Amino acid sequence: MKKLFNLFNFKQKVDYKIEVLSGLTVAIALIPESVAFSFMAGLSPLTGLYASFMMALITSIFGGRPGMISGATGAIAVVLVSLSMQYGVEYIFAAVVLAGIFQAAAGLLKLGKLMRLVPHPVIFGFVNGLAIIIFMSQLDQFKDPSGAWLTGSNLFIILSLVILTMLIIWLLPKLTRAVPASLVAILVVFGIVYFGGISTSTVGDLASISGGFPPFHIPELPFTFETLMIILPYSAIVAGVGLIESLLTLNIVDEITETRGNGNREAIAQGSANILSGFFSGMGGCAMIGQSLINISSGARARLSGIVAAVALLAFIMFGASIIEQLPMAALTGLMIMVAIGTFEWASLKTFRRMPKSDILVMLLVMLVTVVLHNLALAVLVGVIIAALVFSWDNAKRIRARKRIDENGVKHYEIYGPLFFGSTTVFAEKFDVLNDPDDIIIDFKESRVVDMSAIEALNKITERYHKVGKKVHLQNLSTDSLTLLVKAEKIIDVNILEDPSDYKVATD
Repeated sequence: MKKLFNLFNFKQKVDYKIEVLSGLTVAIALIPESVAFSFMAGLSPLTGLYASFMMALITSIFGGRPGMISGATGAIAVVLVSLSMQYGVEYIFAAVVLAGIFQAAAGLLKLGKLMRLVPHPVIFGFVNGLAIIIFMSQLDQFKDPSGAWLTGSNLFIILSLVILTMLIIWLLPKLTRAVPASLVAILVVFGIVYFGGISTSTVGDLASISGGFPPFHIPELPFTFETLMIILPYSAIVAGVGLIESLLTLNIVDEITETRGNGNREAIAQGSANILSGFFSGMGGCAMIGQSLINISSGARARLSGIVAAVALLAFIMFGASIIEQLPMAALTGLMIMVAIGTFEWASLKTFRRMPKSDILVMLLVMLVTVVLHNLALAVLVGVIIAALVFSWDNAKRIRARKRIDENGVKHYEIYGPLFFGSTTVFAEKFDVLNDPDDIIIDFKESRVVDMSAIEALNKITERYHKVGKKVHLQNLSTDSLTLLVKAEKIIDVNILEDPSDYKVATD
């Protein structure tokens, strides 16, 4: 239990002042986004705020990445909007609970390690696309209610306040890190607007955030198989999107802090938080890269900051709504623009001439899908599939065969490169069946038999030699290659010249 509730991260000393102040900053930044995502999903503002409270609290206490912040997100809102419009909020709550069960199950089954399959160009594309989305979402603050761009004094006021916020966030850390620059910027801009009597949009212009403690609520809907079939597709997508976004955010925070989180533990925490969110009138959510970066850039490294953010958010809802609703949106806009600038992987632009063209293509495609469709899970999935296909294509071309005839007249084919579904055609072209001697040896010392396509390729080569009265022998098979052949012994019958038990290769 000591490890589970440890507020310290990786045995580092916790700066309680930084943790508390950073948590307060995150809580303030959570409000406008939670409200906006509620509207995006066609729900009331409190539905998003309650979700952010529950997600932040549970994942901060039990999650696998101290310092990472979870809450209501646009990725989840996009998935749920159709269900909300067709069936109403009760189905949203049920779908979120089921999605949480899927996520917790994924964590218990230790599927978090699948994120290791995400290539770096995909992460670059995801992060850059997300940075662009964060930046573009702030442009609405420079428009009037009709959607037209602000002009004149209104534009000058909000632009000046946004730039002031950005300057404070940029300059203050160069002078002192005693307090989070983001919080100072918000308070300074709030003071200027409040005491200067400046007219500008505030948090209260979005909606009222006043409410009570999240009420426990069992979704009121028929518990039938038909209901399950309605919510199941949405729950599965929410679970997948939530895990992908959360585990990618975890990896990004890992790189920044040079520590390592626990993906499986985070998946269980995300699932548990979504289950509770559904039962406490929330729309569910996942990790928020913007708020996580605000927290980390403020110096927070422990669980305490996330707990403070959740508790402070609830306190704002229950007791401080009248004050928080007066916060100028310009301050939060400036904060999020700085988050977007900090999120973008500027180093990726310098690698354009150094990275393989295929990696650049994957990075740009993932970024494009992220920006255009706002579907983070689809963007990552597309990137992984394309990267895998490119990898397969490159390896398919690399299979080679060195040929020689020994003193006994036996021809040796020494294979280099993996034999798998992508390389079987090139592999088959290496053999000269009609002109070869009666015995040939295929040497796999520098190769491996990877899949059933490889076994079928060996089967066809064996059959071709058999038809002309010649024999094929396999040599230097690795243990895992031999295991595949043993399992497929009814499909292929070849001669293995030696016991491969002493032959060792590196395996994953």
